[in-house]
Amino acid sequence: QAYMAYLTGMLRFEHQEWKAAMEAFNKCKTIYEKLANAFTEEQAVLYNQRVEEISPNIRYCAYNIGDQSAMNELMQMRLRSGGTEGLLAEKLEALITQTRAKQAATMSEVEWRGRTVPVKIDKVRIFLLGLADNEAAIAQAENEETKERLFESLLSECRDAIQAVREELKPDQKQREHSLENDSGKVSNIQYLHSYLTYIKLSTAIKRNESMAKSLQKALLQQRSDEDGKRSPRPQDLIRLYDIILQNLVELTQLPGLEEDKNFQKEIGLKTLVYKAYRCFFIAQSYVLVKKWSEALVLYERVLKYAREVQSGAGAHRNSLKELPDVQDLITQVNAEKYSLQAAAILDANDPHETESPSQVKDGKPLSERFETFCLDPSLVSKQVSLVHFPPGFQPIPCKPLFFDLALNHVAFPPLEDKVEQKAKSGLTGYLKGILGFKS
Repeated sequence: QAYMAYLTGMLRFEHQEWKAAMEAFNKCKTIYEKLANAFTEEQAVLYNQRVEEISPNIRYCAYNIGDQSAMNELMQMRLRSGGTEGLLAEKLEALITQTRAKQAATMSEVEWRGRTVPVKIDKVRIFLLGLADNEAAIAQAENEETKERLFESLLSECRDAIQAVREELKPDQKQREHSLENDSGKVSNIQYLHSYLTYIKLSTAIKRNESMAKSLQKALLQQRSDEDGKRSPRPQDLIRLYDIILQNLVELTQLPGLEEDKNFQKEIGLKTLVYKAYRCFFIAQSYVLVKKWSEALVLYERVLKYAREVQSGAGAHRNSLKELPDVQDLITQVNAEKYSLQAAAILDANDPHETESPSQVKDGKPLSERFETFCLDPSLVSKQVSLVHFPPGFQPIPCKPLFFDLALNHVAFPPLEDKVEQKAKSGLTGYLKGILGFKS
């Protein structure tokens, strides 16, 4: 009976006989609800799923009959589920788009940061009208999966609206290139609208990454309390998310038309400091896991530096920082982590098991340099045993002595002039006698 009522309802639904379709769907829903109560919980899940699939059809029929409150319920169903599925999905999307299009006919402009911009593109009007509903649905999401689907849906709609503005922006840019403008520093309305939509897209991406970071932080805390051996997130995963957030903030500061807005630049600067502090905190956490105590302590000090800069520079921008994580909580957590880190470093340095474990033997010292330290070294019975340094290192030796005859410079030799003359005379006389044939 339930299946027959469902088929009857779908037939009437296709023929747009809303009253008959609604009666058939209600009959089907009643039967499935009673069946769900009659069986066990495992079997009741199937019937409850069927009831959830039929409920949007009933609301759609009620809306077409004349129940205006059914439209709001349909939109809430669609937003809570992150997009409906099944045969009703296309009609429900078309209905929501049609309703927003009727409302968009009365929308002609939008105001952002003190400047009013006309909105002439229908797709942009529809997106801006549904922006508040989408943000409300994200805030009311029951779980992280639903929230993630809603974020993706909102970003997809925002990209479509930006693309529509870009198509209008191309001829506007060509016209500005050919025309000479005295007020060259002021961007056009269509360019400012593009900046506004880009701001919405980047802000939504930041909120999505921040939501993911919060869920990962909860998982990290649960990992500390109950370690069940499952693969759980690490601080490195959070570092990547904060890197993306900081990149989005850099893109926000480069939006055309906002270069001279000092308040906007100040707000983005404070937000950057907040996310830098959290990124630095989780980098320190990753160093703690590998027992790099000094690096982690330096990073904790950097976190405190960023947090104090945020507190000192907030002033009139406290309202814009309400949605961000509280840096005071971060300061409290960092101070606690610093004491825990110092205690862990002291315990690690004084651990007696560290010197006795075989892993500590791998310090590169040969056996000849550690005779007085007892330890179990399995490498001594292996083929690559380290007994001494080979080849041995160079050692300094005494220099070879050099001898210098310093007395020679102070010796006075006797004169030899008389002997040199006698030798010269006798030599000449003997030479002449030899030539003449005389013998001496």
